[in-house]
Amino acid sequence: MNGSTEGRVEGNGRVFQSSGDQHITEHHHHHGQPAFPAGSAPDSVRRPAVGRAPVVLRDRLELMTQLRSALADDGADQVYVLHGLGGCGKTAVASEAFRVATAEGGRVGLWVNAPDLASLRAGMLAVAADRGAGEGELAAARNGLRAAADLVWERLDRSDQPWLLVIDNADNPAILREGNWLRTSPRGITLVTTRQVAGHWWPGATLHHVGVLPREDAAQVLCDLAPERGTAEEAAEIADQLGRLPLALTLAGGFLAHQVISPWSMAEYGRALGRGNELDPIELLDQGAGYSGGDASRHLASTTWELSLNALHDQGLPEAATLVRLLSCWSHDPLPLHLLAGSDIDAVVPRARVETALRGLLDHSLTRLVPGPPRCLRTHGVLLDSIARSAPADQHDLLVSTAAELLSAIVPDMSRPWAREDPPLTPYVPHTLALLRRATQWTGVGPAAMTRVLACTLRLAVALHRSGDYASALSVAQDAVTRGTQVLEANHPAVIAIRQRAGRSLYRLGRYEEAEATHRLALADCTAVFGPSAVETLESCAGLSPVLAWSLDRKDEAVALVRRAVEGRTAVLGPTHPSTLIARTYLLEFTAGPETHPDAGAALVSDCHGEVGPGHPITLDAELNHGFALVTAGRQPRALPLVRNVVTGSEHTYGVDHPKTLAARSLLSRVLGELGRFQEAAAQAELVADARTRVLGPGHPWTLWSLDRLAERQRALDGRRSTGGDVQGETP
Repeated sequence: MNGSTEGRVEGNGRVFQSSGDQHITEHHHHHGQPAFPAGSAPDSVRRPAVGRAPVVLRDRLELMTQLRSALADDGADQVYVLHGLGGCGKTAVASEAFRVATAEGGRVGLWVNAPDLASLRAGMLAVAADRGAGEGELAAARNGLRAAADLVWERLDRSDQPWLLVIDNADNPAILREGNWLRTSPRGITLVTTRQVAGHWWPGATLHHVGVLPREDAAQVLCDLAPERGTAEEAAEIADQLGRLPLALTLAGGFLAHQVISPWSMAEYGRALGRGNELDPIELLDQGAGYSGGDASRHLASTTWELSLNALHDQGLPEAATLVRLLSCWSHDPLPLHLLAGSDIDAVVPRARVETALRGLLDHSLTRLVPGPPRCLRTHGVLLDSIARSAPADQHDLLVSTAAELLSAIVPDMSRPWAREDPPLTPYVPHTLALLRRATQWTGVGPAAMTRVLACTLRLAVALHRSGDYASALSVAQDAVTRGTQVLEANHPAVIAIRQRAGRSLYRLGRYEEAEATHRLALADCTAVFGPSAVETLESCAGLSPVLAWSLDRKDEAVALVRRAVEGRTAVLGPTHPSTLIARTYLLEFTAGPETHPDAGAALVSDCHGEVGPGHPITLDAELNHGFALVTAGRQPRALPLVRNVVTGSEHTYGVDHPKTLAARSLLSRVLGELGRFQEAAAQAELVADARTRVLGPGHPWTLWSLDRLAERQRALDGRRSTGGDVQGETP
């Protein structure tokens, strides 16, 4: 080292080059001679300042193997940087490496805590003292007469023993660079822990990401800390709830292990975490902080990430805090990045600053990128709950409203009956449900914001329903009703629309009495709120009609309701509006019988072709019901090619196992059987029964009905065979 205030260091590549050293007066000690006022210097650099070390370091096998190899092979001139989210266990890894170096590798272990410049300087000068720096040298360094960092590294280079230097909590790398504190040396290895992932801070260093634990290892952490509180599976369930974050696991384990009067079991702790509004999960976690030792601010789930946000604010990025609060409105599941490109984000973060704010969050490990397509962000759930807990109450309404608008802009709009795209829905479900929860957990979220949240939820429920995922559609709708009515009245238009959707899903799931009750209540509310002829009221009429017609055997009432819907929609929207076409399709289905004219559905099909086009879901429904009307009128030969085409079109539009495809295939089986094509009829019936058993379950009414039809087709086939008849037939 050249001894000047401008230094550069070469090792396995340059680590840092500095432009000078800062003049900060400090006091130090050497060889037991007290030169520090109380509290101004570390008690010892020869032991990790980690509070309670982990009982056993779980997972991290690959990382520890590499570190062990470097320590065992007299490694030197190396800098390793462990980076990751606060609370992910970087310090625990460093502590284990320190133990290996000192207990197994014969190295001197030196530990410096570096959350700020004062702590870093105090610790590093204590390292110099440990490595033999005299009181005069230390005095010159602390008085600014020589570069303090040069003194430290001169002593490290001249150490009579190989060493491992741990610089822990170096979350502000600028202070390392400005003082040229981080270098390489032929006498030892340096290990840095940091939340700062940006590679430009660590030139020449070997970087390792430290993330959350695998499920089995995370569960074992809880079992290590609280071995008598529950089973491995109960521990694994808690680990899943906590996102397998080591900090959260340590807090939970500490709490479980130290309760005296009324010890909790793991099962009780898991239930408490899942109670939502009844018990704040972050507050529950923080109750375990008293047993972790060390710096309390770094061991609280409620505050550990504030350190990073404060650093970002000091770097001129106050928008980063607002952006992560916005992220806390959504789920910890992968969040499509293009969601943040919406114009509505201007309400909370200027669009021109979103990129830099996000870059800051990424650099400080507060979120991370997930490769696409689509490219996503993933933010830890405990972090999101912690951020949400500390978000100012006067921002809640704006954050929820903005989150709803941004999400609505990317959730496929299937609320219009003529939409025909087949959207990927998986990325949107967890974020919509999380937004619902946040809107009711936060205070100050008003009716307008909740209305926007429900509008977004309705989009998702409709899209899930039309994809054939009726159970998920119902779950989303019911959750929306439960939470929406915490802010809005039960007869608010947004709530009514969600209840109508819930009724449709209940019908498709075979829960007919519940479907009727839901639709009737919605119909009564629509009539009272909107009037008997309003479009919303007619929607309830149309939704209730199939429940009555096919499930509760009240076809006359169903026909009256759907006629009312057809007439009302025709008057308001016109005869060929997609909503009117849907109601006309229902009417054709409900009134089909032996007396039905063969061309009763031809006009409807023609209107569908002209309005929405061939192959559209509305057109397929009309063609299917036209085929059904032909069959019930005894026109099977004419119906057969039409129904075959509907099956083919439905497979293309929906997929082979979609309920509408199976409905078309079921009608095809009937037509074939009535035409005497028993083998093909039985084959089609078997496909329907197998698919409905697999998709809907063996107890669903439609499954049971399909099994009965399959038995009929097989009996007919067996009867033909027993008489020696031809069962092959020819396909028209």
